[in-house]
Amino acid sequence: MNEPSRPARTADPPRAQLSAALDGCTVVIAVDRRSLELAAALERHGAQVRHAPALTIVPHIDDDALVAATHELIAHPPEVVVATTGVGFRGWMEAADEAGLLDELHAALSRAQIVARGPKARGAIQQAGLTADWVAESETSAELGEYLLAEGLDGRRVAVQHHGSGADGLDELFQAAGADVVSLTVYRWGPPPDPAAVSRSVLATAQGEVDAVLFTSAPGAAEWIAAAQREGVLEAIVELSAQGRLLLAAVGPITAGPLRDAGIAPLVAERGRLGSLVRAVVTHFGGGHAASLPTIAGRLELRSNGIVLDGRHVPLSRTGADLLAALFAAGGGVVSRQRLQGALPRSGENTHAVEMAVARLREAIGVPDLIKTVVKRGYRLNVLDPAEASA
Repeated sequence: MNEPSRPARTADPPRAQLSAALDGCTVVIAVDRRSLELAAALERHGAQVRHAPALTIVPHIDDDALVAATHELIAHPPEVVVATTGVGFRGWMEAADEAGLLDELHAALSRAQIVARGPKARGAIQQAGLTADWVAESETSAELGEYLLAEGLDGRRVAVQHHGSGADGLDELFQAAGADVVSLTVYRWGPPPDPAAVSRSVLATAQGEVDAVLFTSAPGAAEWIAAAQREGVLEAIVELSAQGRLLLAAVGPITAGPLRDAGIAPLVAERGRLGSLVRAVVTHFGGGHAASLPTIAGRLELRSNGIVLDGRHVPLSRTGADLLAALFAAGGGVVSRQRLQGALPRSGENTHAVEMAVARLREAIGVPDLIKTVVKRGYRLNVLDPAEASA
């Protein structure tokens, strides 16, 4: 007998776009965990997203050392439990459940003082049916360490759940204060799933084809910066950031550390969550914080896929965007035909190609007077002087 046919599954309707703040923006997310969620949130504001996770999270669920440490804590319960990350604390609970130890571990931890290094760790503690007694407002290991040292740790048994790199200095700090420390690394950082994608992302960023790069972990940020160094483009990326042409954004102050070490001033989300990171990026581009010039046609901002002119996104070809970027960098000064020729692919010595490219650019923008011809010298943007711009 034939089975009755089932109705075809209809695709989920596309989500409505929330705003046009990121229209024309290309955003690289150097993130492994929850990358699809982050991408969807950015796309709902108009962004084009490229995935280039610099590292992967490798769980330790089958790690004998983690299970052995869990057995030890059940036999000799801790007086203090330190949770440094939400994903790590949840991973520990999952590992205990897999080993048939969850109920015993819960009983052992329920009598301890539990402290968290931020809201995500606190959320994981609550999800496990436990209560966080204190949460570090700055979401840093330094504040957490200072708090427990002030409480006094001499002779106390402390369980420390570490983040992926495990190098936060808490074990050594607490041991020096006389604590009996049990260290737990629940996951570790592995190599990027697609190293070529990471290399392409740093090269594209250095060439001005990216508007923002987002990071959610310090090791991931450090590896992306290292990839830029290997490709010889870190200096160009730092310069684009300094010019305001490129935004590098971090989910929190710890994640921002490797970026600052590289000479970059990143945008740091206020609350250390993905939603806060998305809001910060949307506010940056949609709230008038991107680099801009006042022109006869209104405020002009660059995007990797075009421009925003007087609040309107104008898509441009790659060549058009590169030409306008060269004019934008001059801030209204004259740019020679020879200089603009360098932005044209396969133009050779043909200076007529520059004239044709500028003509096409003017047509695409729809405001011919925005780009002025300076006879025998080159071209410039028709930028207002400060008095005109403030009028």
